[in-house]
Amino acid sequence: MINSRLAVAIHILSLISTDERASSDMIAGSVNTNPVVVRRTISQLKKAGILTSRAGVPGASLKKDPSEITLLEVYRAVQNKEELFAVHDNPNPDCPVGKNIQRALDETFGSVQRAMENELASKSLYDVMNHLFC
Repeated sequence: MINSRLAVAIHILSLISTDERASSDMIAGSVNTNPVVVRRTISQLKKAGILTSRAGVPGASLKKDPSEITLLEVYRAVQNKEELFAVHDNPNPDCPVGKNIQRALDETFGSVQRAMENELASKSLYDVMNHLFC
C-alpha cells in the first residue's frame, strides 16, 4: 500500500547528494523523522546498491550520478514487496461479489501498478533535485 517511504528515501538521497558527510541526525532533522528511520532507509538503499559508505567514516555517498538513479530503483529499494493495491483480506466466498472481487480487480490494479512503475522508471533523482532549487 502507498506510504511515505519513497518520498523519505528521495529526500535522503537528495541530501546525501549535496552533502556526503550528512549524519543521520541531520538528515532526520530535515525529513522531520527519527534518526532510526533514516538509518533503516539508508540501509535499504545500500542493500539495493544505490548508496555506499565506509566503516568509521560518517555519511554515505551515491554509487551513481543522480541522473542515473531512477525513482523506480528507489521505490523498489524501500517498498515492501507487496503490490501497490490489495483487496481486503477474507472476502465472503459465499457472496457473489466477495467470491469474485479479487479476480475482477487484478487486471485493473495490475495495469495501474505498471503505469506507475513506468512513470517512476522515466524519472531520475536528478529530475527531482532539479525542481528543488528552482
